[in-house]
Amino acid sequence: MKISVCTNSVKDGITVITEMQHNQLQITLRQWIAVESDSSDVTKRSDLHRMMDMTAEKLRLIGGSVEMVDVGTQTLPNGSSIALPKVVTARFGEDPSKRTVCVYGHVDVQPAKKEDGWATDPYELTDIDGNLYGRGASDNKAPVLAWIHTVEVYKALNIDLPVNVKFIIEGMEETGSNGLDDMIVAQKDSFFSDVDYIIISDCVWLSKRPALTYGTRGNCYFFAEVEGPKKDLHSGVYGGTVMEPMTDLIGILDKLISPSGKILIPGIREAVAHLSDEEWKMYQDIEFDLESYKREIGLSQLMYSNKVDLLAHRWRHPTVSIHGIEGAFSSPGTKTVIPAKVIAKFSIRQVPNMDPAMVEKQVTDYLHSVFAKRKSPNKLNVTMVIGAKPWLADPKHPLYEAGKAAVKRVFAVEPDLIREGGTIPIARSFQDVTGKSIIMLPIGGFDDGLHSQNEKISRYNYMEGTKLFIAFLHEVSQMEKH
Repeated sequence: MKISVCTNSVKDGITVITEMQHNQLQITLRQWIAVESDSSDVTKRSDLHRMMDMTAEKLRLIGGSVEMVDVGTQTLPNGSSIALPKVVTARFGEDPSKRTVCVYGHVDVQPAKKEDGWATDPYELTDIDGNLYGRGASDNKAPVLAWIHTVEVYKALNIDLPVNVKFIIEGMEETGSNGLDDMIVAQKDSFFSDVDYIIISDCVWLSKRPALTYGTRGNCYFFAEVEGPKKDLHSGVYGGTVMEPMTDLIGILDKLISPSGKILIPGIREAVAHLSDEEWKMYQDIEFDLESYKREIGLSQLMYSNKVDLLAHRWRHPTVSIHGIEGAFSSPGTKTVIPAKVIAKFSIRQVPNMDPAMVEKQVTDYLHSVFAKRKSPNKLNVTMVIGAKPWLADPKHPLYEAGKAAVKRVFAVEPDLIREGGTIPIARSFQDVTGKSIIMLPIGGFDDGLHSQNEKISRYNYMEGTKLFIAFLHEVSQMEKH
């Protein structure tokens, strides 16, 4: 017998998760972690296709109406092409009287090898002291499975879902979500037409306190190439007679940002929205320990000495980061070479009120003006290769009130309202194309080590996170239509 959705059904669902043995929730996660779904390695593309098939099959097994959407091919550097992994969509429920939520997730992972410094095999889920170690555990396989378990619990209890639930799960997030933007545009008036809200759980808490995420920074990634002589030169023969490309490059990079962190490119800092008193108060109330943060990254001093300044510059201010120089000698040993061409790679994390096209012009014009003052015969070429926009939601939206209520039900605390310093481009794509309201509802821990060695998710976060999703669906069902 099916019963209507009520508070008791939420309690029943949470009880089912509580009573499930830990290994029951880990079985599928173990199978998923074993698949080396590294989207950056084309030699693993068959594994990635298999991962998408496994995801689709899991959704079918719990009664979903599943489709695997072809999103085309990927062109490789050698000019050949390879099939992109299909995007998995699924639907549970089509009741027009209910709200419809769409859960986004991805099942591809960053590269990982045991010799990189992992204490365990990155593709074998390993339970140590309540932590589940494995590549993709937190980013993003366990959160995706937690959402699937949420639907599974309602099915197991023979209780109607309180809302219609859709899934869109991809396999190329870690390399730029190739093909997904076009798919979203193509399905704006079909798959997304009845969606009320979009949920993303591809992020983590800031501390041990649960969090709701309402903003991310964007990313403008640049190559700055300085080209000089027609070939590499011997420093003993030519040193002192030529203006060296590396010297020019280091010179202009030094003009991007001051030692205190001030961006020197005209127009960048001026575009940043003012920190209001209300926002300052929000930051002040967030749980965050500066000393723990310093210990975690192994530094004795940070750029800022108080919590509000540090969080503001991590989340809502742009920053310049220099990532590397291609063409420079970087192998062990010595080599007395003057490189003929060097390419610096740097990025600017952009924030609301900044437009990638304007940032591209500001950076290009500025570097050329700095380079001109050097009066070098070498040539400078600046290109922006990524222009991902920031995303910002209204934390006062009823969707976030539903999130707060769900956190309080499961964890008995008020969540922190936080932003991400990194970039999740799909959030802005969803917002711009579909116009739907979005919430980021993380269950990953602050110390999960996303993209790093020994990535993990705790059993606690995995299980309590599933309970959170059950409670959240109930709270969304109680929201007034907007």
